[in-house]
Amino acid sequence: MTVTTTQTVSVRDREILRRLGERLAVLAADPVMDERRRLWKAHSVLHSERPMLLAEVSGVLDELIPLTALTCEGEWARGAERGLRARLFVAEEVGDDSVVEAKVYYRHAVQKSGYGVEAVMHRGDDGHGHGSAVWDAPLQTLPDDLDKLHFQEYHYDEAATLQQQALLESVFGDVLTVTNQDWHWWTMGLTGTAINLIGLEELMLKMYDEPEGLHALMAFLRDDHLRMLDWYETHGMLTLNNDDSYIGSGSVGYTDALPQPGYTPGEPVRIADLWGLSESQETVSVSPGLFEEFVFPYQLPVISRFGLSYYGCCEPLERRWHIVKQIPNLRRVSVAPWSDEEAMAANLGQEYIYCRKPNPAYVSTKWEEDIIRQDLRNTLELTRGMAVEIAMKDVHTVAQQPWRLGRWVEIAREEIARVWG
Repeated sequence: MTVTTTQTVSVRDREILRRLGERLAVLAADPVMDERRRLWKAHSVLHSERPMLLAEVSGVLDELIPLTALTCEGEWARGAERGLRARLFVAEEVGDDSVVEAKVYYRHAVQKSGYGVEAVMHRGDDGHGHGSAVWDAPLQTLPDDLDKLHFQEYHYDEAATLQQQALLESVFGDVLTVTNQDWHWWTMGLTGTAINLIGLEELMLKMYDEPEGLHALMAFLRDDHLRMLDWYETHGMLTLNNDDSYIGSGSVGYTDALPQPGYTPGEPVRIADLWGLSESQETVSVSPGLFEEFVFPYQLPVISRFGLSYYGCCEPLERRWHIVKQIPNLRRVSVAPWSDEEAMAANLGQEYIYCRKPNPAYVSTKWEEDIIRQDLRNTLELTRGMAVEIAMKDVHTVAQQPWRLGRWVEIAREEIARVWG
């Protein structure tokens, strides 16, 4: 629900949104939400009482909440309506461990300058907003082309921020709490940005052909990210993410371990008070040795700034675990669909949260409950007694059968009861 231009909401649209907000508030008041918060907080400090479950719907909104189903007429109102209906769908139809908060959120409006060069993407489109992309990398020769880069600069637009807040207050002020929840970045992984600048194949080739140039680029990106963290911290643009905030590559932030000692409520939030994410899924085919030389040394000083961290996304980590585990604040670790689960269970043990991502094909293609059940059972038996969360994510179709995500959650709960008792 971001406002970038002057917006008005008709009386009719306002009433539709308020009714949806009232439904959300009723769900948020259910005692089950207090219990889920308690379970997540215990889980975050490795005292899990059972595996936690999440099922993301953001990739299948066209099937779950098609635009034709929206009843608001104004552009902003329709976006707000879809967001509310998505939250209601998760609570009422999916039934995972998501916590409904009686809140709506706005962000600080911050503009970034970019690096001085730009990778222009040429995207395919399957008609549903999906498709691959190609681009001409703006940096062709390293280290010579590094002179084209400059650190990113930032500008806070206070008027736009207050406009967002005022519009939400005018619609929801006595129904839902309007609060600032900032999410200025997703990952501190660096490699995605490097690939935009030089290309995917070139990132790998330059490890052999232009190693000093690649080291210089990664050092630049490290320093740029550290500078970014300093700017947001210094300018008071951060909010705590120890709540229902999306963290890592598929989890929520509830924990009493953050903010760090020394934080005073009402004072500016520090990077050390936050969850952070680092990953390098693009380098999945790179050897552990090259990852350790060209990627990890530049990630480490950035992710170490955070209070707690989550590492990994779609990349299997068993071959580089001996490197990744050096992160001092590491708490959550991704276990991708193609990971060696047994090896990762042995690696993580009782010291980290095992963040399993099942293959989304299980809910996207032919529906076979026996296969779904066996996949979940394998994870649960390997990780019995560990801190485990299972997140069904990266789902881009449910074959026009919206019930599939809710049924996946039901099966998962049945298997948890069977294995955990």
